[in-house]
Amino acid sequence: MKKVVAVIVAAGEGVRMGDGPRKQYRNLGTRPVLVHTLSVFDKNPEIDRIVLVLPESDHSFRQEKIIDPFDFKKNIQLVSGGAVRRESVYNGLKAAGDDCDTVVIHDGVRPLVSSRLIAESVAGAKKYGACIAAVPVKDTLKVVKDNAIQKTLSRDQVWMAQTPQTFQYDLIMRAHEAARKEQFKGTDDAALVERLGIEVHVIEGDPGNIKITAPEDLKVAEAITYKTKKLSFS
Repeated sequence: MKKVVAVIVAAGEGVRMGDGPRKQYRNLGTRPVLVHTLSVFDKNPEIDRIVLVLPESDHSFRQEKIIDPFDFKKNIQLVSGGAVRRESVYNGLKAAGDDCDTVVIHDGVRPLVSSRLIAESVAGAKKYGACIAAVPVKDTLKVVKDNAIQKTLSRDQVWMAQTPQTFQYDLIMRAHEAARKEQFKGTDDAALVERLGIEVHVIEGDPGNIKITAPEDLKVAEAITYKTKKLSFS
């Protein structure tokens, strides 16, 4: 039976976090950011198993600190990341295996993702082939060169991409293989599919589904979780 596999990408160095642990291992409340993220996917009935992409040097230590201490029910397979995000995702996709027909790609440092968003993205990918979460922009956007405005973009047509980004497995593998062959990096996985001329369906994401990249993001995430009681801090 074909499965839905989550590929959680947490192989970044987190240089904007400054000194100390990488961003995925910083505490949000009393648990690491990555543990919060894994917990959402572990509890989601849409997900059959999880592939976790980490820096190779972190495997044994993070198995002891991130995986073993917490009562995850699903199989979590550790995979080594690459030099850039695209390579890390590709390594995760290869590990997803032949029994995967739908893959949910998610940033390990987006711990506030909802089960609703995961379920809707899986449904979208099964229907359309490719589906991502995104949120409409609220501010006016300017294209700037040499400190001078070149043009103003219409807010009605500009959305900010989030994860999860969910795809039929064969499609996203084909997109990654093409990107590797042509040495195209891209900034997200949807961009690789777009290059194939395939339409990517968009569902409205969640403004609270923020990405933890800097110390102030942790403060924002804590404020969101305390206000909404979205995560347990015990």
